[in-house]
Amino acid sequence: MTVVPERDAWKALAALVIGFFMILVDQTIVAVATDAFVTQLGATTNQVIWVTSAYLLAYVVPLLFTGRLGDQIGPRTVAVAGLVLFTAASLWCGLATNVEMLIVARVVQGFGAALLTPQSLSVITRVFRAERRGAAMGAWGAVAGIASVVGPVLGGVLIDALDWRWIFFVNIPFGVVAVILVWRWVPALQTRAHSYDAVGIVLSAAGMFLLVFGIQQGESHGWGGATAGLIAAGVVGIAAFVWWQSRVRTEPLVPLRLFRDRNFSLGNFAVSSIGFVTAGTMVPLMFYLQVVKELSPTSSGLMLLPMAMIAGILAPVVGRLADRIDPRWFTAVGYFSFSASLLWLALIMDSDTTVPALFGPIALMGVGNGCVWAPTSSTAMRRLDLEVAGAGSGVYNTTRQVGAVLGSAAIGALMQARIVATGDIGLGVADAMFLPAAVVLLGGLATMAFRTGAHPVSAPR
Repeated sequence: MTVVPERDAWKALAALVIGFFMILVDQTIVAVATDAFVTQLGATTNQVIWVTSAYLLAYVVPLLFTGRLGDQIGPRTVAVAGLVLFTAASLWCGLATNVEMLIVARVVQGFGAALLTPQSLSVITRVFRAERRGAAMGAWGAVAGIASVVGPVLGGVLIDALDWRWIFFVNIPFGVVAVILVWRWVPALQTRAHSYDAVGIVLSAAGMFLLVFGIQQGESHGWGGATAGLIAAGVVGIAAFVWWQSRVRTEPLVPLRLFRDRNFSLGNFAVSSIGFVTAGTMVPLMFYLQVVKELSPTSSGLMLLPMAMIAGILAPVVGRLADRIDPRWFTAVGYFSFSASLLWLALIMDSDTTVPALFGPIALMGVGNGCVWAPTSSTAMRRLDLEVAGAGSGVYNTTRQVGAVLGSAAIGALMQARIVATGDIGLGVADAMFLPAAVVLLGGLATMAFRTGAHPVSAPR
């Protein structure tokens, strides 16, 4: 047990969430820069897609390994390494002279993000008392919820006021500050020696890469032939990885006993639905606002301000209350508000919809964003034994990111198909919103089965 005084625990979390915020913003900030990549870097449509896909691939594939790495050499060390890599790659992105260089720099950025992300939940689990972890998860949830919508807002303002390069340059001062604060404020936590499962690392990396790569390719290259083969190979690779984890007698990369904890299993499913929605709906919504409603990047981004403000106000409050009240009350409000807001958009969005009519569902989406992150994360992670906190954090973040990849690809593909079928861009975007509405509703139903008061999941022997 490495619980520290509460004031020091909050300082450690504050240092880590600066970097976590930058990482999540960078998933969506490029959504408003696609036209700039085409006009200024001469990028093709496929290359523009890869500016995002390369980052996402490099981010999601190593997460299982980097979570465990924090257990072995310390979350502070791994977090600092990730921040340095991410900040340096942000400078490289901003200085890119062609789209190929930008894509390579985004790969490095994604790997830096993969090093940092699991450390935040691992540190929360290890430095906060059990009764205060909900409040800490509330702060983490506020960052996650706000960052998911700040990307398009900030990106639009920077591109209109300065240049597309500043969507990357803006990371540099924050990255430098985060490195200093993480080194000073995050304690040197106890580490554990690990025997690394080399076969598991190869199988998980290969399976995740093939699956994610196939899904990303499907949106631009179609879903048959080679794409279907890649996805099938990825599924086989992941199945082989799970089988191997059940056979490892030393120390598996993913202790499958983690999933004996009902809340951890349900929380992973639920957070994948959040990732599906937040990553998958931002680009279609920005596309609708800019192409159909002919708003500027800045105006399009500012349309999301009600969601960001409501989520930012609710998330810390929900996190504190979830320590004392059954978290299922909050997940019920959050997930069902999310689903209702998307269904609302699906019913009203078309080429003739007025801009003010969109504020209602966007604001309701903020209610959903503010209520889902903290109770889902704290309930899923709360009872994990500290010795497997890093592994559990890696699994949880990997699940969230896989949901994001699936959402981005599936909603994008459905939107394109409906636009072709209807000949109406607004109606095509609206029809695509039915899918995330259904997915996040399933996530909410899963959280209704959360249990409380069970014993922690022990470390593998």
